[in-house]
Amino acid sequence: MEAATAPEVAAGSKLKVKEASPADAEPPQASPGQGAGSPTPQLLPPIEEHPKIWLPRALRQTYIRKVGDTVNLLIPFQGKPKPQAIWTHDGCALDTRRVSVRNGEQDSILFIREAQRADSERPGPPQSIKLVDVWGFSATLEWTPPQDTGNTALLGYTVQKADTKSGLWFTVLEHYHRTSCIVSDLIIGNSYAFRVFAENQCGLSETAPITTDLAHIQKAATVYKTKGFAQRDFSEAPKFTQPLADCTTVTGYNTQLFCCVRASPRPKIIWLKNKMDIQGNPKYRALTHLGICSLEIRKPGPFDGGIYTCKAVNPLGEASVDCRVDVKVPN
Repeated sequence: MEAATAPEVAAGSKLKVKEASPADAEPPQASPGQGAGSPTPQLLPPIEEHPKIWLPRALRQTYIRKVGDTVNLLIPFQGKPKPQAIWTHDGCALDTRRVSVRNGEQDSILFIREAQRADSERPGPPQSIKLVDVWGFSATLEWTPPQDTGNTALLGYTVQKADTKSGLWFTVLEHYHRTSCIVSDLIIGNSYAFRVFAENQCGLSETAPITTDLAHIQKAATVYKTKGFAQRDFSEAPKFTQPLADCTTVTGYNTQLFCCVRASPRPKIIWLKNKMDIQGNPKYRALTHLGICSLEIRKPGPFDGGIYTCKAVNPLGEASVDCRVDVKVPN
């Protein structure tokens, strides 16, 4: 005997009690002193009471016995005339070789010496469950029917899921009749296990097989395709963006010349006076920074006047700018 709920015992889903109606009772007999010709005395109408079953408190919950245990159920009832209790199992007569029934004035007792699996009507669990496929937000499951249907037809299957983060089971399908299903609306980043219960008119199977593999719902990988980037060539021949300016200075006062050049790769800067290279001459100091070229003439004299040239050279070409410097003697 596996399990039976108390309402089932009372209502007859597991062990049924059938009560006779008052019409089944025998009619009252005439007393011996009254003959056929004697006047009929005035009789009071018989008192009738509809049959009632008083379910014990101990049977108002799931009634569980292991296979091999004894079962002793006492069901009190009342009614007038006296009801006749009839026990059945799954709508059929009881096996009197294992089960005995005693009907009293106000109760009926069912006694089973050794409970067997056939006395229970809950089905066994499905034999196996397998995770077939996982894609997107869904998973496909398959399972096999239970070997034991509980001596009655299956009403279907109940499918549940549980994510590994919470470990809580949630029902996703009930009274499902097929042995395969698709579970949808799974959450990205979670991993799920699944289990399936078999169900008949007595309820769900006591256990359920669980998938050995987890369904990992992964975020779809995003592939970024970059457009082809053409490397721009910034190479260019030297070009002066700011030329040298003519100037007039006084002997003994330092004078500076400025110009700006643009080129890539960086150009070589050469300073000339009257077309003669003055690089390395201590009288001049040449500087180049961020394309700005400068030449300092230290304490120029009357012979330092003339045409000054700034020349820029790189592998792509060259360019130059000129200016005139006049040196005057103060009066």
